[in-house]
Amino acid sequence: MAARGSGTANGSARGGDSRVTRRLVIVESPTKAKKIASYLGAGYVVESSRGHIRDLPKGAADVPAKYKGESWARLGVNVDADFEPLYVVSADKKATVTELKGLLKDVDELYLATDGDREGEAIAWHLLETLKPKIPVRRMVFHEITEPAIRAAAENPRDLDPDLVDAQETRRIVDRLYGYEVSPVLWKKVMPKLSAGRVQSVATRIIVQRERERMDFRAASYWDIAATLDAGTGVTPQTFGAKLQTVGGQRIATGRDFSAQGALKASGDVRVLDEAHAGRLAEALHGVELAVTSAEEKPYTRRPYAPFMTSTLQQEAGRKLRFSADRTMRVAQRLYENGYITYMRTDSTTLSDSAIKAARDQARELYGPEYVSPSPRQYTRKVKNAQEAHEAIRPAGETFQTPGQLHRVLEADEFRLYELIWQRTVASQMADAKGTTLSLRITGTAATGEECVFSASGRTITFPGFLSAYVETVDEEAGGQADDEEMRLPRLTEGHQVTASELRPDGHTTTPPSRYTEASLVKKLEDEGIGRPSTYASIIKTIQDRGYVYKKGNALVPSWVAFAVVGLLERHFGRLVDYDFTASMEDDLDAIAAGRERRSDWLTAFYFGSEDRQEGTLAKLGGLKRLVGVNLEGIDAREINSIKLFDDSDGIPVYVRVGRFGPYLERTVGQGDDAESQRANLPEDLPPDELTAEIAEKLFATPQEGRQLGVDPGTGHEIVAKEGRFGPYVTEIIPDSEKDGDSKKTKPRTGSLLKSMDISTVTLDDALKLLSLPRVVGKDPESGDEITAQNGRYGPYLKKGTDSRSLGTEEQIFSVTLEEALKIYAEPKRRGRQAAATEPLREVGNDPTSGKPMVIKDGRFGPYVTDGETNASLRKGDEVATLTVERAAELLADRRARGPVKRATKKAPAKKATASKSAAKKTTAKKTTAKKTAAKKTSKKSAD
Repeated sequence: MAARGSGTANGSARGGDSRVTRRLVIVESPTKAKKIASYLGAGYVVESSRGHIRDLPKGAADVPAKYKGESWARLGVNVDADFEPLYVVSADKKATVTELKGLLKDVDELYLATDGDREGEAIAWHLLETLKPKIPVRRMVFHEITEPAIRAAAENPRDLDPDLVDAQETRRIVDRLYGYEVSPVLWKKVMPKLSAGRVQSVATRIIVQRERERMDFRAASYWDIAATLDAGTGVTPQTFGAKLQTVGGQRIATGRDFSAQGALKASGDVRVLDEAHAGRLAEALHGVELAVTSAEEKPYTRRPYAPFMTSTLQQEAGRKLRFSADRTMRVAQRLYENGYITYMRTDSTTLSDSAIKAARDQARELYGPEYVSPSPRQYTRKVKNAQEAHEAIRPAGETFQTPGQLHRVLEADEFRLYELIWQRTVASQMADAKGTTLSLRITGTAATGEECVFSASGRTITFPGFLSAYVETVDEEAGGQADDEEMRLPRLTEGHQVTASELRPDGHTTTPPSRYTEASLVKKLEDEGIGRPSTYASIIKTIQDRGYVYKKGNALVPSWVAFAVVGLLERHFGRLVDYDFTASMEDDLDAIAAGRERRSDWLTAFYFGSEDRQEGTLAKLGGLKRLVGVNLEGIDAREINSIKLFDDSDGIPVYVRVGRFGPYLERTVGQGDDAESQRANLPEDLPPDELTAEIAEKLFATPQEGRQLGVDPGTGHEIVAKEGRFGPYVTEIIPDSEKDGDSKKTKPRTGSLLKSMDISTVTLDDALKLLSLPRVVGKDPESGDEITAQNGRYGPYLKKGTDSRSLGTEEQIFSVTLEEALKIYAEPKRRGRQAAATEPLREVGNDPTSGKPMVIKDGRFGPYVTDGETNASLRKGDEVATLTVERAAELLADRRARGPVKRATKKAPAKKATASKSAAKKTTAKKTTAKKTAAKKTSKKSAD
C-alpha cells in the first residue's frame, strides 16, 4: 500500500484550480517509502518499486514467444542491431507494475526518487519505460534521508541523465556478453554449472595467485640476538629492548632479505646468523661494555583518517567488527534507509560544510577545543575508476546523533556500524596526534673482536589528538603497528653507558604471504582499479557461492576448481583476466557515463573488434566473440584440469585432477607396459597450500579399492573400508561366482562409518555391526509394525512403516530397546533440529546482535551454530573446534538477513477444461521508443 505524505502540502495549484498538485514519488524500498512519506506534504504519494522491475531474460523461458526464433534470443541482446537489449518484467514484479500504473491515474506528476548513482538512474529509466506515464516526469535525487534533504530534493528536481543510464546499461550488457560467451567454455572444458564474470573471474584469479605464491614458498631460517639493556638509575624506563643490527660492519639478515624460495636476495653486505653462531656471539658479548653511539629524536605527527567511502568502510568493518563485506553493506543500507547515515555507495571522501561544522562541534563538545583542528579539514581523493561523486559516508543531518542517543533504537549490528561511522567522521575534523620518535644505536666489541651494533626504536605520543576518538585497526593477516601504540625508550645521549642484563639468541623463520581476507581483497581490487567499490560485496559473495572460494577463519581460500578455471582463462583468454585490461574497461565505462564515448560504438568494438582501437585492447585483438570462437577448440580439457603439485621422492609428477565429481590426486607408477595410474581422494577442506608431499603419500597409501578388514564369517565375503564422495564407509566384495547375469541386481551391503569411527582404525567387528543395520528392535504391539534402528545420511533414527523418529546418539542404534522405542513414538513428532535434544558440541560465546549465548550443535545436515532463535549451518572451511565468536555471529547475521525459509506449497489440482474453450488472446511485445528528457536514446525491446 502506498505511503501518504503528512503535514502541510508544498505542491502548487494549477491555474485557477485550488486543488493541490499531487505527485507520485517512487523509491526502491518500502522502508525508504515509509520514511520519505513522513517528511513530505499531503500532496505526495510515496511508493516502492521493490528494487529492479525488469532486466534481461534469465533463461529461455523468460524470452517472449515472438523473439524465441531470433539468433540473439539466448543472449537477450541483439548484437546486430546496436546491441539493443530485450527487457522483460520479472514475474514477481508484475503486480508491482500494475499497482504503480494504478497510482499514476490519480496524480499530476511523477517523481522518480531512486538512488543517485548509475544503478539508481537506470532503475528510474526502467520505471519510465515500463509505466509510460502521460504526466510530467522529474528526477528527485538526495544523498541522505532527513527532512531538510528530502524537502530540498522535492523542491529542486532534475531531468533524467541519459549518460548515466547508458553507462549502467553498457555495464549490464558487457556482463551478459562476457558471462554468456565465456561460461559455456567452462562447462565444456571444466565442469557444468560454472560461471565466468568480468570482475568475479579477476577477483578469483587474485586469490588463486596468492595461493600459488604460498605453495611455491620455501621457508628460510635466520637468527639474531635480542638484548634487554639497562640504562641505569635516573632514566625512565630503566630497561628497554634492542635487536642486534650489525656484526663487523655487516648487517644481520632479517626476513625481508630472503626471497619467496628461501634464498638470500643479496649476500654482499648481509650476514646470515645460524643458531650456533648466534649462541657463540651472545656468549662473547656477556660483560662487554656497551655505549650509545647514536641517538636521533624526531617529532612525530599523524593526521586523521579521511571519512569513510564504500571501500574503506568495508575494510574497517571487516577488521574492527569482523563483518563480511556483504554484511557491512546490508547493515549500512538499513542505516541509510532509516535516515541515520548518508548514502553508502560512494567513492568520495568529501564532507559538506554543514557536516564539517557538525563534526567540529561534537569534537569540541566531547573532547575540548584543543582537540579540534585549527581549520576545517576537507578530504579529496581521486581513486581509480571512481563513480559519480557523492558525499562521504557520515551520520545524516546537520547535527549528528551520538551513538548513545541511538543505543535504544538501533539493532546491535546497526549500532556498532553507526558508532564506527560516527567516530571516523568526528575524528576527521580533530587535531593531529603528536609525539616523538627516538632511534638508538648501542655499540660494543665482543670477545671475538667483532664490533656489534644493537638498535632500538621507540615512539611516544605526547598529544593524542584524533586518536582519542578513533584508531584504525591493523589487518591481522598483514600485521603492523597500531597508530596509538607506544614503545617508550629512555632519552639517552651519545656516550651513555648501558649494560646487557640479558642476551638471548632468537630464531626466526620466514612466513609465506598472507592469504587475502575480505578486507584486504577489497583494498587490492580498489588499488588495481578493478570493478567498483559498490559491487565488491556482491562479487566476494558470488565467488564464495559459486564454490571458487571458501573461508578458513577470515582467510579466503581458493578451491581446486578455481585453479582449473583461472588456469584456463590465463592460458586461452589472458586479456580477459588481465588486471590492467579490467581496470581500463572501467575507464571506458566512465567515459560513457561522462558522455565522451558512444555506447553502441564501444560495444561493437568490444564484441566484434575494431582496428581503430588502441594496441593491445580486446577490440584490437578481434573482440570477445572472435576470441572465444578461435580458442575454444584448442583447449585441452585434461591439461586444463591437471594442476601439477610437485615431483615425489622418485621424481614422479603428482597432479591434482579436477574431475566431474570433484578433485583427486593422481600419478603414474611403473614404466612401459607396467605403467598404471594411481589415484587418491582429496579431503574437501584441505587448503591447496597444505597439500604437501607427505600428506600426498598418506592419501596415496589409502587405496581406492579400500582397506581390507577381514572376512565376514557368515558369508565368506571380504570386508573393506573405503573413502566415498559422502564420507568413509564399509562394504563387502561379492565374488564373481555369486553374481547373477545382471551384476547391478547383486548389490553389496554398505554402511557409513559412525562419526566416532575413523577409516584408518575401524575394525572388522565395527564393520560387521554397521553392515547388520537396520537392526530390528521389535514389533509395535498395537499396529504389529516392525520397528528398526538405522543410520542415515542425517544421523541415527527409528523407523516404523513410514514414520521415522530421530535418535539422540549413534550408540542408541545398537542399544535402544523396544520399550524405549515405544516411548519415543508415544511422544508428539518433532521435526528438524527439535527431533533430538542433544548436548552442544561446543559453547562459542554471546552473540553481539541478540546478546544470547551461541552454541554449536550437531544436526541432520551437519554441525550448526545457534543462539536459540536463529540456526546457521557451518560452511566449508569452518571447524567446530576453532570457530570464533566473530565467525559464528557472521553466520547467524547472514542467516537472519536471508529471512525465513520459504516452504513449498502444494497447488490445488487444475480443473478439467470444458469442451468449449475461449480463444486465448495473445499479447505481443511492442517495440517502444525510449524517450528520455533532454536526450534521445536508442529504442529497447521490452516485454511485460
